[in-house]
Amino acid sequence: MPNQQHEKGSKFHASNALWLVLSVLAIVIDQWTKHIASTALEYADPQHVVPFLNWTLLHNYGAAFSFLSGAGGWQRYVFIGLAGIVSLVFVFWLMRMPKTQKVLPAALALILGGAIGNLIDRITLGYVVDFIHVYYQHYNFPAFNIADSAITLGTILLLIDTFFLEKKRKQKLEQKNG
Repeated sequence: MPNQQHEKGSKFHASNALWLVLSVLAIVIDQWTKHIASTALEYADPQHVVPFLNWTLLHNYGAAFSFLSGAGGWQRYVFIGLAGIVSLVFVFWLMRMPKTQKVLPAALALILGGAIGNLIDRITLGYVVDFIHVYYQHYNFPAFNIADSAITLGTILLLIDTFFLEKKRKQKLEQKNG
């Protein structure tokens, strides 16, 4: 019976705290690169890197792709509250993850790190620092940062886990119990 609880993830696993190291790494790299961008770049002045990439310092007062950026300021507090709640949920979910899983906790850790990286900006600055600007000819992707990249990578891993690996876990469990 205790082994089944462990596999379902119903117990707190101190060893899962190691996944928090990945979150902290994402936060540290994000904050470090934002600091460099904020001190080395002029606001909205693109610095060419390669034919499809510029470093361009921008401030995002909204959510992804500047959603609600012109909403008058209330959105800052909504995004802070939402990110704080989601971060707490992810920490508890991560700490209860079965030790045998690797992709799902990596996904959660990256999303958590990215969310906290942007949360730090919202709390301390009132906006999120973006500086990575990808483009092709006249098509521009909205500027983003390392936190956004961690969230995106984490989301991709979460989708892979949900649509491919969860099915395999269920099949293995059915074979084991069947």
